[in-house]
Amino acid sequence: MIASVEGTVAAIRPGAAVIEVGGVGMLVHCTPATLGTLRVGERARLATSLVVREDSLTLYGFADEDERAVFDLLQTASGVGPRLALAMLAVHTPNALRVAVASADVKALTQVPGIGPKGAQRIIVELKNKLGTPEEAVNAALGSDGRARPPWREQVHSGLVGLGYSARDADEAVAAVAPQADAEIAAGRTPDVAALLKAALRVLSVR
Repeated sequence: MIASVEGTVAAIRPGAAVIEVGGVGMLVHCTPATLGTLRVGERARLATSLVVREDSLTLYGFADEDERAVFDLLQTASGVGPRLALAMLAVHTPNALRVAVASADVKALTQVPGIGPKGAQRIIVELKNKLGTPEEAVNAALGSDGRARPPWREQVHSGLVGLGYSARDADEAVAAVAPQADAEIAAGRTPDVAALLKAALRVLSVR
């Protein structure tokens, strides 16, 4: 198993990055939030999971070990393959997924493209005792007012901090793009984290 890769970011493309390791460019599939922490030409280290199929070897990369562990655990549920597991982590952080499973939040899981109500219920039943205790996850998923923080906020915020911005600047940028995300939610769509991250970067670039 390839547990991690470290090298220079050679390219970033939709849904994946190319990390050059020892002269070999390795294609690593990542969530938008993880891609948001990478910069072409700079060194990066990603925790990884190698998925082996008869006709392919596919490498998935994550910002930290916890995200990789949750990715692997998600695939122990019936009907959840690597692509769906990555989609779940693109919509929800590991902490948010723990909260959703522990609280049997079907609505939260059905925000992930490809997961319907029945699939969400099956995932909850099969993963309820696998993802870990949710106490810390609940705290991480709550804002200072005690209300649930939408997953996109944490993903965009962590992406900005990973790019070198201060937590304060990230908070202000997230607040600036919140209307865009709220409009998507009001229209019944899941906010596009990658688009929100780009919008937040534009906000910071004109300051």
